Amino acid sequence: MIIVPPPLAVTGSTGSLGSRVAAGLSAAGVKQRLLARTPRKAPPVDGATVLQAAYENTSATRTALAGAETVFMVSASESLERLEQHCDFVDAALEAGVRHLVYVSFVGAAQDAVFTLARDHFATEEYIRASGLDFTFLRDNLYADFLPGLVGADGAIRGPAGSGRVAVVAQHDIARTAVAILQDPERHAGATYELTGPEALSLTEVARQLGEARGEPVSYVDENVEEAYASREPYRAPRWQVDAWVSTYLSIASGAMERVSGDIEAITGVPPMTLAQLLETLPAGRS
Repeated sequence: MIIVPPPLAVTGSTGSLGSRVAAGLSAAGVKQRLLARTPRKAPPVDGATVLQAAYENTSATRTALAGAETVFMVSASESLERLEQHCDFVDAALEAGVRHLVYVSFVGAAQDAVFTLARDHFATEEYIRASGLDFTFLRDNLYADFLPGLVGADGAIRGPAGSGRVAVVAQHDIARTAVAILQDPERHAGATYELTGPEALSLTEVARQLGEARGEPVSYVDENVEEAYASREPYRAPRWQVDAWVSTYLSIASGAMERVSGDIEAITGVPPMTLAQLLETLPAGRS
């Protein structure tokens, strides 16, 4: 007997966002195929068929996509090759007969975005548009879940964000919004959504809330650009990555990440969590 995989495919299921989406679809009773570079690492999800695929235009990827109508496309890991990988995957999807891509992009995606990685997201969006595939773009703001990781050993967040504000959003809210869209993709074809939290916070306010959750002081140190590059020198990261780190703060300073959108509540009927609410859900030591 030939088993035909479900027409909905989810990438990134071994990561934090993709695994949340896979779990949410399963809880809603939606059958899906999980695409994973290493299938054994895919989460055990009821109603899921796991297939090997990477962000490459190879026979394996095209086979994994064959018969899929809608694909949830989590952006690839940050690298110099990410845009090329995205384009290869879009090509594979087109050749395999996929109809609709739901792509996880970034707020403020533009050719000249201050945040350097948002430029790759814009180029990916343009490539998907030019492919002729139906699309839905989820332009996520900065993940609120990542904010505790910005705090250094000295209890400080450092970067050139000035007094700029950022409408951070919980991955939980992004995932449940994606689950709602993936259950009725045609309704959202051609749409670009901005997925944000319910408030725009300065990093001084972020530091205060993190400190309250930790039970110890957290501060924000407003660096200039030269200081920002110098303070990241000990990491010995490649230049493109340091550029991305520093430009995240510069993007906040520019105002590109401060807009609060109502798209999550409009799509799901439930407002997104505040940062304080998210921090209450994190395990001890994570906040």
